[in-house]
Amino acid sequence: MGLDNVAVKWPRTGRFYDPVAPAEFVDFAELADDPRVSAPTAALAGHIAKTGTVRATAYTELVDLLLGLDGVLYATEAAAEDEDPVIDPDGCAWIAGGLERFVESHREHGEAVTFDTVGAVLRAALAGGRLADQQLRWLDNRLDGLRDESGGAPQWSFSRSELGVLSRFYRRCADHGFAVYADF
Repeated sequence: MGLDNVAVKWPRTGRFYDPVAPAEFVDFAELADDPRVSAPTAALAGHIAKTGTVRATAYTELVDLLLGLDGVLYATEAAAEDEDPVIDPDGCAWIAGGLERFVESHREHGEAVTFDTVGAVLRAALAGGRLADQQLRWLDNRLDGLRDESGGAPQWSFSRSELGVLSRFYRRCADHGFAVYADF
């Protein structure tokens, strides 16, 4: 089935989280209807506009790599702590910020986001840091861990605009005080 990230009202009232009405995301439909937008970007924006949900399975490896943790979109830390797999509004802001910085940093590499361009963007970001050598070794280990048994890279097929829509979803949740429930 996969992982869905569902916008929900924060904090929970009663036993369950109430989903946010898709009307809160209706402006995403404008992007979905724009003929200049790539098909994957339009499909993501359209799905968000109709459901208030992101089908997050395809993005989990990339988001984990960009943010330096495992299970970010699965809300694994929250699941252990709160017994509910929920990303609170502050967590949504953190995810959105990381994605926004990446999308902007990727501009010089073009619209297509690949395993190689992700590595280049992350290397450039880490190269000027205080512990650059240590962080670059960590990154190389992380990238190697994503390769298959024969050393092949993941076949990511994203665009900057698609990841921009993804970041807008989490930014909207953060700005409106919504949480995200990891439904899988």
